Amino acid sequence: MINGIAVLTIAGSDSGGGAGIQADIKTFSAFKVFGTSVITAVTAQNLAAVSAVQPVDTRIVEQQLQAVLEGFPIKAMKTGMLFSSGIISVIADMLCSYRHIPLVIDPVFISTSGSKLLQDDAVECLKTKLFGLATLVTPNIPEAETLAGETIHSFDDMKKIAGKLFSEFNVPVLLKGGHLPGKATDILVDGNGVTIFDSPRVEGVNTHGTGCTLSAAITAGIALGKSLKDSIESAKNYLTRTLRNPTRLSAAVEIINHHTPWDPPF
Repeated sequence: MINGIAVLTIAGSDSGGGAGIQADIKTFSAFKVFGTSVITAVTAQNLAAVSAVQPVDTRIVEQQLQAVLEGFPIKAMKTGMLFSSGIISVIADMLCSYRHIPLVIDPVFISTSGSKLLQDDAVECLKTKLFGLATLVTPNIPEAETLAGETIHSFDDMKKIAGKLFSEFNVPVLLKGGHLPGKATDILVDGNGVTIFDSPRVEGVNTHGTGCTLSAAITAGIALGKSLKDSIESAKNYLTRTLRNPTRLSAAVEIINHHTPWDPPF
């Protein structure tokens, strides 16, 4: 049963259903919170590629955001695919008046299939206008490399770059290590230092939507009043479970299963 806690995702729509707005809403439901949404772009995509992107007019993005924030007692929110500097600017301008609501930023630059989901000139806008409003930023390794202007080859590189991003933006950073071999090890750097989150790597399952799912699960945990570390730990446990109990689309394709049996530990 949904428990009356309202959360918000600001992201793109994934026609394949495994990432973006669709993944976020499914994840919110798994954590028994009520999900609302602001759609920034409509994509035509499947597990192989993104074949088309249509950004939503900035006026419509603004009106969606205003309607949700004025109409629901939002306890936490997240962003995913934002696509353009115009969309980012509209969102940042409005969220300046809602600093009391925790914000998780998943800086979505490129899809799992390799398609660009954020315009080049929008990266600087994201850094200068939105990061300062965040409770947490959750880049993966390629995104962290873009943000830091450095290459990550190892766990030690991850720690260094996560620390650099925390110092530069003065916001907690969860650097996700899924692109490195071995365990799925993520590093949180915040005002309390460095925290390592390890989870076993699950082989053979398509990873489309894992970043969206993790950030949505963290957002849900925060909305439920849990600490940042507890929210991340629970989110990683949920993500591991969705991969260990995948949805089988065919004999050769298994994908993340947001509906796997799950009882949030809080």
